[in-house]
Order: sequence, then C-alpha cells, then structure tokens
Amino acid sequence: MAITATQINELRKSTGAGMLDCKKALEQNDGDFEKAVDFLRTKGLAAAAKKAGRAATEGVVAAFVSDDLKSGVLVEVNSETDFVAKNDKFQAFVADIGRHILATSPADCAAMLEQPFVGDTSKNVQAYLSESIAVIGENLQIRRFVKFDVQGSGLIGSYIHAGGKIGVLVQIDSPAVSDANRETLQAFVRDIAMHSAAAAPQYVSRDQVPADVLEREKEIYRVKAKESGKPDAIIEKILDGQINKFYAEICLNEQVFVKDTDKGIGQVVKEVGSAVGGPVSITRFERFVLGEGLEKKESDFAAEVAAAAGLQ
Repeated sequence: MAITATQINELRKSTGAGMLDCKKALEQNDGDFEKAVDFLRTKGLAAAAKKAGRAATEGVVAAFVSDDLKSGVLVEVNSETDFVAKNDKFQAFVADIGRHILATSPADCAAMLEQPFVGDTSKNVQAYLSESIAVIGENLQIRRFVKFDVQGSGLIGSYIHAGGKIGVLVQIDSPAVSDANRETLQAFVRDIAMHSAAAAPQYVSRDQVPADVLEREKEIYRVKAKESGKPDAIIEKILDGQINKFYAEICLNEQVFVKDTDKGIGQVVKEVGSAVGGPVSITRFERFVLGEGLEKKESDFAAEVAAAAGLQ
C-alpha cells in the first residue's frame, strides 16, 4: 500500500525515529502503525510509543472537584484557535460544562447534550453549546470527560498543567480521611496528580497491565536479544529485568517521584500513610492531554516529510 507523508510524520513524532526509518517500517508492515512501532523498537531505532505522541488541537483540559472532595470531573473542550481557548467567555463555558457534569453524572457526551442544562433548565446542553458557538465565534466541541465518585473513605484531587494542556484527576482511598488530615491528603493527591502529568503513567500497578500488552513487550525484548546474539538459555532471564524496567516506566506505584527522585511513589504513599495514621492507596487516575489523538493541519511540515522521504 502507498505510505503517506502524514503517516510518516505521525510515526516519527511518536517514536523519535528518523523519517526514512519510519517510511521503511510502515512499508514493511503494510501501513500498520503499531506494528511499525514494534519494528522500529526491535531494531533499536525507537523508544516505546507514547500515548501523547499524537498531533494536538486547541482548547483546554479542565478539572472540577466538589467541595467535599468526594466527586471530581476531568473534561476536554476543543476550540479552533488557541486565542479563543484563552478567552474569558470560553473559560466560563468550560466551567459551566464542568459544573454540569459534576451535578448530573451523564453517561457520555452524547447523553449530556440531551440533558437540561443545570445553569438554565429551559434549554438543554446542546442548545447552550450552540449559543456559545455563536457568541464566541468558533466551532466548539465537548470532546470527552471522566467523572470519579468516592464510594466509602477517600478523596479526589486534580492538577492542571500549562493552562490546560494536560490535566490529571486522582482518587485515593484511606480510612484516615478526616477534617484533621484533609490538608495533608489534599497536598498528597495534588502531588500525585502533578507527578502523573509529568511522568505519564499508564496504570496504577502492575496487576492492571493487560496480558497482551505485557506479552507484546516481552516479544520485543526477545527479538532484540536474539538479534544481539544472546543464547536462548539466558534470554528469559534477561526478560525478567527488562520487564521490571517496563513496569517502572508505566506503573504509577513503581515510578520514581518527580519532586524527589530519591524516592519512589510507593515510598511516598507509605510516608503519607504514616503521617495521617492510616493506610493510603491510590485507587485510580485519569490523564488527558489536549488534542490527544486528534489531527491538526501541518501542511508545511508534511510537505517537508514527503520531500525527505521521496514521496514527492
């Protein structure tokens, strides 16, 4: 199949490999993006593909947490330009949508658009969105959201980076949640959310890593080890060390804490548990990167890629 400049550009941004290497990887794997990533990694030409390695669009990621810290929302709203994303009317619209989700817990974006808008129940959310598009003067999209609700003892916190480019929502569980420990636990949850924004974990712990993801990683290491001349007898032993490194990269509980690299997240969790007088565990988190997975027009760079890869 014909490989396009856009495909090469996307693979290059996701892996950091050279343009010609990306072109070859795509050609040898019939344009399959994930297989091309694996091909580059087995050749030592790329790091693991990151979820955030997609073209971005404009808008904002925002977080809203209830006063009692028992409910939280992370939402992404897209606009056409960064200029509008910084507009007070756009920011007010995003805040209204966040409060609406916090109050009504819609099943998804489609269901939310049909709901009566909590700010004015004479109209639904779709009508409010249409009105806001007319007032702001750009197309707007409520792209996605997630809502956490604490069942039992725990609380929720959030962190927004770079004015809405990255957002993280974190939920913890602890029997030690109390008014006396509120500030300590709030600070801890914010630190975990900030860490997650920077370190981009994919799972809380290794038991959450799907079997197919783990096996794919093992196969990449096996191929690399064989191509480097390692005997089969020791490859599986080597795999153990490589997989532990893999877990340390993608599992929040096993990562090095970005605010204090002498500590791991596991140690930080234990320390806060000691400080509040009871066990603390990170239940779940969600991390949104603005525009993740969306295409943004990059015609000039695409032309440059095409020329360098011999597609023009």
